[in-house]
Amino acid sequence: MTLHSASLPEYEVYALRYATVARRRNQNFMQADPHDGPMPMDYFVWVIRGQGRCCLVDTGFNRQAAEHRQREFLRCPIAGLAALDISPGQVSDVILTHLHYDHAGNVDLLPNARIHLQEAELQYAVSRHMQFQLLRHAYAVDDVTHIVEGLYGDRVVFYMGDAVYAPGIELLHVGGHTRGLQAVRVHTARGWVVLASDASHYYDNVCNESPFPIVHDVGDMLAGYRRLLGLCDSPDHFVPGHDPVVMQRYPAHGDPANGIVALHAPPRGLNTEL
Repeated sequence: MTLHSASLPEYEVYALRYATVARRRNQNFMQADPHDGPMPMDYFVWVIRGQGRCCLVDTGFNRQAAEHRQREFLRCPIAGLAALDISPGQVSDVILTHLHYDHAGNVDLLPNARIHLQEAELQYAVSRHMQFQLLRHAYAVDDVTHIVEGLYGDRVVFYMGDAVYAPGIELLHVGGHTRGLQAVRVHTARGWVVLASDASHYYDNVCNESPFPIVHDVGDMLAGYRRLLGLCDSPDHFVPGHDPVVMQRYPAHGDPANGIVALHAPPRGLNTEL
């Protein structure tokens, strides 16, 4: 149960952009888009910091994966934490929203981190559904193997549905994109911010209720849009998982070349009506 906001700690939240790829609008929606045009995809990890905690949400992919999947690799997301004065050894916890290759790589670079994951996600990643290339394409077997190794090394904490990770940080099991996808709700100085991850890749997925094409359950994805918007303090507190607009909406932290923006700061007024 969520505590009253006045009694909750406030955290800093950052998005770190580590890769990008050129795409078109018709690749990003299940429904045909009559206004096709360029719509690139950015790749992020997120940092939650405060109250003595240093938590990383998702871990990205490495240069080898970028070359294999033909993504433009901008920086190692783990090395990129140095711009926030965070070393890999200082990351005590990793919340994995799901196990797709762009969210669950590099776990081996975080030796001290406990891994927080929905049990349904690991079950899905090794289930009969992975017989189908269409569904397993977004997973990397080495990433899944690292999670299993972490489980046997007592590093994995499983959840079965919504949970309070810590006061002011909540895990929200929404499914849809994958069977065990979870979003993260964080209490900040400006209110409750929802890190949607792949519950909504772009602002337009949620505002048009038009799902991204990689989806396990369309109904769960659509219901997740409405649920997550209802858990934000306002639509301006909703952060999609891959939209380049995020980098335009929020102020840079330090040198803009580092690819880090502060999500606990008020966004600039751009046209992203939800």
